Amino acid sequence: MSQSNTPSVNALKLKRKSRQLEIQFDNGERFQLSCEILRVYSPSAEVHGHGNPVLVTHKKNVNITAIEPVGNYAVKIIFDDGHDTGLFSWKVLYNLATHQVNLWEEYLARLRAEKASREPLINMAVKYHK
Repeated sequence: MSQSNTPSVNALKLKRKSRQLEIQFDNGERFQLSCEILRVYSPSAEVHGHGNPVLVTHKKNVNITAIEPVGNYAVKIIFDDGHDTGLFSWKVLYNLATHQVNLWEEYLARLRAEKASREPLINMAVKYHK
């Protein structure tokens, strides 16, 4: 483990169909995070609003299009909605993974409080024919 006692990521596996990212840490722990939780808790300035987190909505069907390594400490995750500014350090991924139940409940509570929705604005999977 690194000096900060955060384990390093030693494997990432994107499961596109289930919209899950499987993360294995060098301490043997393995987690699955939904693409949605990764997107709504992206460590980008766009989401964190410089200390005032923005509620990210309509991301139920978001997926990951690419994952790019950043040194030996992080990955840049590119989402299919165009979001690509979050650098997910091993510490951020470990925090999301180990606290995902509470973080998810907080997210759902914020959605309810603001009468917002997880549902996509436009369902891209539906094909319209005339």
